[in-house]
Amino acid sequence: MKELIDRLKKIVGERFVSAESEERYLYSMDMGTMPPSVPDLVVMPGSTEEVSKIIRLANEYKVPVVPMGGGLVLSGLTRALKGGMILDMKRMNRITEVNPKSRYAVVEGGTSEGMLQAYLKKHHPELKHSLPDAPPIATLAGNVCIHGSGHLSVLGGYHSDMLNGMEVVLPTGEVVRTGSCSVSSDWFGKAPLPDLSGLFMGWAGTTGVVTRLGIKLYPNYRYSDLLIFVCEDAEDMPDVISRLTSTQVAEDMTPWMTPIPEWAKGFMHINIAYGAHSKEELTFKRNLLQMSVKEYKDKKIGGFLPMPPPQKARYMQIPTPDLVRFADVRKGGGFEYVGAIMAIEHFAEAYRAGVEIAERNDVSYSMGARVVGAGHSMMFFYAYAFNRADKEDMARAQRALEETNAAALEMGGIPWKAELPAQQQIIEKMAPDTFALMNRIRETLDPNHIMNPGNWERT
Repeated sequence: MKELIDRLKKIVGERFVSAESEERYLYSMDMGTMPPSVPDLVVMPGSTEEVSKIIRLANEYKVPVVPMGGGLVLSGLTRALKGGMILDMKRMNRITEVNPKSRYAVVEGGTSEGMLQAYLKKHHPELKHSLPDAPPIATLAGNVCIHGSGHLSVLGGYHSDMLNGMEVVLPTGEVVRTGSCSVSSDWFGKAPLPDLSGLFMGWAGTTGVVTRLGIKLYPNYRYSDLLIFVCEDAEDMPDVISRLTSTQVAEDMTPWMTPIPEWAKGFMHINIAYGAHSKEELTFKRNLLQMSVKEYKDKKIGGFLPMPPPQKARYMQIPTPDLVRFADVRKGGGFEYVGAIMAIEHFAEAYRAGVEIAERNDVSYSMGARVVGAGHSMMFFYAYAFNRADKEDMARAQRALEETNAAALEMGGIPWKAELPAQQQIIEKMAPDTFALMNRIRETLDPNHIMNPGNWERT
């Protein structure tokens, strides 16, 4: 171990390697319910070259490597399940290019969502990118790699759909590029080449380390507005979502259901965000959205919530602060955000299952969804807050998590950023030949099995 640490220090410098117990403890867990798994050491590279050298060294010593961005995944994907080193990417946070005409940005693998948001606001106020409902320290690479969603998901899809290309250090230490940047100096997209980027998205860091990526940017409209549609019957939601998305004018659409405050209990709400270059265009878009669901208003079974400006401003904050507030409702630093990606026709079924699971396990909950594309799918989420210092409270949240994942799979959904038990549940449902192909790909890319071992494996 001492020899390995000395050699790592020669690569990244004395300050950026640690095997002290304090750091190892802090890097052993996230805020979710998965138990701690303590790494042997932590290393923070500052360049792609350093990442490559670290990976080659890890192969020499057969030491596991766990890549980590913001460490906010909540499902324990950056725990060192087999020991080894946590590869903390936060030093690699440079924004190397913004192309305002082709609307893309090129950033390093540790660049946070907040950093790019601040950079664009200062240097390119006419542009914006899709922000998840997460603290600003969450990384762009992390959100792309877990197929995350953000406040432009109706417009652009999942964050992985907004990817133009990647620079990746393979498990052998080789550096490759995917997308147009593998041929051109421009990072404009993945077409028309074979799409190799999929080898690194959804794999929980088991196939390589993303050191740079190009992502799509979008117009930052001069005028923005928000509508909130409300109805009581969850069975109506798939049709409402389908009608609203058919207008093709919303940037984001987020249904939400919560028992607190009291006035919201039992109602289905949909926040619909849209923008425009002029007030006339904004009015036109608002009218389109309102007309799409006029039938519900005429029947008096749904309508739009009137909001005074101060209240509307709160709902228009990006990212929303409400989820962060809810995360601390039980105090004690515990929060689980359980997502499942599924077809929108399962909305009512997902809602009923969530209420039943929360009530059965006596957990504090909030529910919602993010509509993706023109209603092509949704990421339905169940948020459970718990007190980490209260073992019974944590156990209830853990049971709710397991039951939620099982319910999502039963109704045809797939748990999002799946923690270890959920990975096992998915593998059991997966076509055997598909899982066999995943294993063959990993064996080819990672012959020494050093990349985040323990994930996407049958136990």
